[in-house]
Amino acid sequence: MGNLNKVMLIGRLTRDPEVTEFKSGGKVANLGFAVHNQRKNAQTGEWEETPVWLNMKAYNHDHGRKLADLAAKLHKGRQVYVEGHLVLEQWNGKEDGKHHSKLLVYVDGIEFMGEKPDSQEEPAPGPAEHAPGEHVADAGWHEEPAPKPAKAARKK
Repeated sequence: MGNLNKVMLIGRLTRDPEVTEFKSGGKVANLGFAVHNQRKNAQTGEWEETPVWLNMKAYNHDHGRKLADLAAKLHKGRQVYVEGHLVLEQWNGKEDGKHHSKLLVYVDGIEFMGEKPDSQEEPAPGPAEHAPGEHVADAGWHEEPAPKPAKAARKK
């Protein structure tokens, strides 16, 4: 049986990206990200949104994809679509020598959603104020209308 390790998410950044440059010239952008799961409250019968907080890393790759540079253009509250894969990072603590591990999403692709907010408007709300699935207009961003499909010409 084969394996598949793929993550596809739409959510919001919970903080501005933290970009680190390596001596070798490489870069990584560390991202905080939030998505929401919906569940029905057994007592009230109402649907509730439960946040899921994730940490992500976006690297610049030698073969042309500059994901850290792209991610560095993002800001807290920005809604994005991310494709990536799960990685379990493991290390021993420098001070305590204990084994630590953390599950992260390594970004393979990222797409901005909606237009970027105007710099003169109030900043877009973070994940606590808006659910990732909500319409971008609800988040204070303007949405471009979808292009109308071209009509096919009829043959006579």
